[in-house]
Amino acid sequence: MEVGRGRSSDTDNGSGNDSADTSAGGAPSPDALLPKLSDRDLKILRYVGREWGQVLEGPQAWRSALPVDPSLGGYPDAVRPKRFGRFVPLTGLPAVEAEEEAEAPPSPLGRVGHHVRRVLLGPPLAGTAIAAERMRKLVALPVLSADALSSVAYGPEAMLAVLVLGGAAGLRYSLPIAAVIAFMMLAVGVSYRQTIRAYPHGGGSYIVASDNLGRVPGVIAAAGLMIDYIMTVAVSIASGVEAITSALSALAPSTVVIGVAVIVVLLVGNLRGVRQAGAAFAAPTYAFIIAVFTLVAVGLADAAGRGFQPMPTPRLPVTEGVTLLLVLRAFTSGSTAMTGIEAISNAVPAFRPAEWRNARTTLTWMVTVLIILFGGTVALVHLDGVVPHGNETVLSQLARRTFGPGVMYGYVQAATAAILLLAANTAFNDFPRVLFLLARSGHAPRLFLRVGDRLAFSNGVLALALAAIAIFVGFAGNTQSLIPLYAVGVFLAFTLSQAGMVVHWLRHRDQAHWRKSLVFNATGGLLSAIVFVTAGITKFTEGAWVAVLVIGLLVLLALRIRRHYDLCTQALALRPHVIELPRQSAPGSGPQVRPAAMPPMAADTETEELEEVESEERPEEVNHLVIVPIARLDLAGMRALAYAASLGQPLLALHLSPTETEAERFRGYWATWGDHLPLEVVVSPHRAIVAPLVHYIETLHHQRPDLTLTVILPEIVVRHWWQRVLHNQTAPRLRRALRPLPKIVITTIPFHLPR
Repeated sequence: MEVGRGRSSDTDNGSGNDSADTSAGGAPSPDALLPKLSDRDLKILRYVGREWGQVLEGPQAWRSALPVDPSLGGYPDAVRPKRFGRFVPLTGLPAVEAEEEAEAPPSPLGRVGHHVRRVLLGPPLAGTAIAAERMRKLVALPVLSADALSSVAYGPEAMLAVLVLGGAAGLRYSLPIAAVIAFMMLAVGVSYRQTIRAYPHGGGSYIVASDNLGRVPGVIAAAGLMIDYIMTVAVSIASGVEAITSALSALAPSTVVIGVAVIVVLLVGNLRGVRQAGAAFAAPTYAFIIAVFTLVAVGLADAAGRGFQPMPTPRLPVTEGVTLLLVLRAFTSGSTAMTGIEAISNAVPAFRPAEWRNARTTLTWMVTVLIILFGGTVALVHLDGVVPHGNETVLSQLARRTFGPGVMYGYVQAATAAILLLAANTAFNDFPRVLFLLARSGHAPRLFLRVGDRLAFSNGVLALALAAIAIFVGFAGNTQSLIPLYAVGVFLAFTLSQAGMVVHWLRHRDQAHWRKSLVFNATGGLLSAIVFVTAGITKFTEGAWVAVLVIGLLVLLALRIRRHYDLCTQALALRPHVIELPRQSAPGSGPQVRPAAMPPMAADTETEELEEVESEERPEEVNHLVIVPIARLDLAGMRALAYAASLGQPLLALHLSPTETEAERFRGYWATWGDHLPLEVVVSPHRAIVAPLVHYIETLHHQRPDLTLTVILPEIVVRHWWQRVLHNQTAPRLRRALRPLPKIVITTIPFHLPR
């Protein structure tokens, strides 16, 4: 951690760069927990600061009265930083920095968990490493395209599984339907190229729909995407396990166990960070592209030898007539091959500069490869007379007919299983970004704003893994049962995103080529709407109703969460004349501090002295220092500061910041308020929260073991139990962590939300 002293002379007033701004798209943003104050907020903060100034006359007396050195300067031997201990070695004075290791929790069990976490996930990364975690195009293509490209393994089969109900007459529609789907791939891909051009910092469906259509359509689009990503994990894993059991039928009874194990592996891989996950998951995607390209090329070459004459299909029982409804059902099932096309536009901030240009190039590559693989596979199925079989996938049948049961067949099956199992990684990249954006606008719990110590949205990654495991286990890993839930969410998001882009171009007619872009987005939106409506109607009784119901529940939940946060913001907003501090007995004398409370600094206190620190028997033997950890200058924080100042004891305000940028922003707000009290900012570059605060307070105690440190914690108290998850639990966690330390008194200042 790095400790820096707050000053009012040369700090920013808070109007600098704000990482939580929507221009940042879905990029990891450790600063997002401290929102930017508006001009009105800053004006009120200055006014409240002037009121404090009238009460706390002569604030410099408070700084000179501090009985410890809040900037630390260094650590005594008892808490000396160690490479694998709570701190890392000092890299400079007076600041103390932890550039490679986050501080471990103080308890033995916490330290064990910390070391296990480091073994599994690797060392923490400082916020400055975000740029290094970006992906180049050759890595981004397999990472962000795995979902779309892997759908070649189950999209054509899902279409054929419906058409085969009409017998040979139904299969004749496979090529026309595939041609329409390929055209849709091209139209939607070109549409998202326009989206990336219009939103170069990241233009996922949520941002585009919210910006152009309003809050509720944006939340609906986000809910559709969330369902899509959860189903992406479940369907991809189910299809991958099916590919394995097609080649190794003895593993069929272990389908659920294998699938859950793969999701856990993906969870750990993505918790390690974008770059490492991308490097690990790139090879299977390229192996699959090579495998299917080779399969299609060899298969078409064989077909050319017989004049492209289709092979006869087996005799098929006709269970349904070839009606428009059957064709539409086949069309919506085959359209699942389009899922994942939006992933690149959602993840523009994950690319290396220039992000938008690299994203557009990668999107073009992906759509081109997808159309070739999808069209080639359907054509080969038609020429070879392959039909869906209960015990073997269509792709496995094609590989067995083309290469025989040899090495190439094994390679195709292994590559197919690998990309299907790892295609879920696309969802692990994008689902947490959607949750981050929702949380940033108040529609999801703020815990999803936190960036983990590996610069990944750890809470979002964990939420996706748990949801996907629940769905996968609930449907016993059956691909055909999961498919009907799949198309609704993604095409709902497609439709709203493209409709939002149409509104965007109508609003920005001054931009070049806006008419052409509008036509592209309108075409993509219309086709997506057709698929969405068709899927909702034809697949409703097969399970699509579940997706529709869950999307509706997610929208209601998001709006309820936003309402709660709006009430919190209103209740916590600073207002003039709410700060009331008792004046000191002698006007103008400032806070009263007893001289006996300020013996010389004792940074080198011996261990023997620490054993006698709790021996006070009389009031005059108690020497005080009041510490107020404060995250925001809102009403709850001000009440805690007011209570602490009313005690008339030496007082130190303490702010924990994930980056120096956020630290400077808070110092600016503190200066705007008036800098009435001494402030120390602890920079925790690895985004640990409780441990740095505990270790800082413990180090102050080692400076002056005779002091009684009173830690005053502001805490939000909600009326309903379910609202607790919407607020961080830093206060109770810090209270539990500080309780074992000697000479520490913990006081909570509750702020009760009105409803």
